[in-house]
Amino acid sequence: MESVKPFRAVALTLFPDMFPGPLGASLAGKALQDGVWTLETVDIRTFASDKHRTVDDSPFGGGAGMVMRADVLEAAITASRPPGTPLIYLTPRGKVLDQERVRALAKGPGVTLLCGRYEGVDQRLLEEKEVEEISLGDFILSGGEAAAIALLDATVRLLPGVVGKTESLEDESFETGLLEYPHYTRPDVWRGREVPEVLRSGHHANVKAWRKAQAEETTKERRPDLWARYERTKSR
Repeated sequence: MESVKPFRAVALTLFPDMFPGPLGASLAGKALQDGVWTLETVDIRTFASDKHRTVDDSPFGGGAGMVMRADVLEAAITASRPPGTPLIYLTPRGKVLDQERVRALAKGPGVTLLCGRYEGVDQRLLEEKEVEEISLGDFILSGGEAAAIALLDATVRLLPGVVGKTESLEDESFETGLLEYPHYTRPDVWRGREVPEVLRSGHHANVKAWRKAQAEETTKERRPDLWARYERTKSR
């Protein structure tokens, strides 16, 4: 029987010491130790051709900051990208990452992540390599490393065998198109606040119905955009 190949992640970065970071702990860290997935960090500076290991230059047209060079990045990508893996650049101008994209990545052979710095990456490199641009949201980070770690954490936890009880993944936020319902545990009463009676009833159908209603109400209140999408899906 052919063994299952591990999910291969490659991070191209100017700060390789930032990895694995949180990915070396908890479920992702155990899966990394067990060989469920692999992580290679590539120092982009090693592909610079001058003695100063220059990876950036001033932007054409003027302006503040520096831009990462296309020739240096191409050399790093060519030498490091595993065949068949999507090439993703973490950038605020990218398409916002969602659970659907994470699930698709988890089903693939791996991913190559380009962690940008400074003002960004030469556009010609993005076009030449048909790079997929992904954002975590409408805010700015100092670089792409933190975003890459978040993307990998979201993806790795979906790999087979990483999470013990796979059913725990099914009710999470975004998996059903809704935000997750609230959770409670012991003690039954805390600071005068009681656990909802339905959760203590032992009636599984009622518990399921309550959780769905809570998920719908939370989504409607906090994320009208998700609720509208959910409503459209239900109508189809």
